[in-house]
Amino acid sequence: MLLSVSERFSGVIQVRERGVVTLPADLRRRLGLDRGQVHLEVVERDDGVIELRPSVVVPVDQAWFWSERWQRMEHEADADFEAGRVVETDSLDELLAALED
Repeated sequence: MLLSVSERFSGVIQVRERGVVTLPADLRRRLGLDRGQVHLEVVERDDGVIELRPSVVVPVDQAWFWSERWQRMEHEADADFEAGRVVETDSLDELLAALED
């Protein structure tokens, strides 16, 4: 989501004793960070700026799906489906016969 300069947050927030920070409610709401269980990636830049970027955490047992190779295969499958390069069958025997052809 791109915001105009006038809509962007500018202010000071406190870092509490245990490192807890609270983002202002309207900022969380505008950026969709108020839905619970949102993760932020923290990036410390060379110029001293600390960036917080919304991030999606993928469970370890599902990481394979998001690999570059698997995503490429997913896109290829989607393209095949959209181009009609599919075979529909009503049974396993029909599927096996189609694969043999």
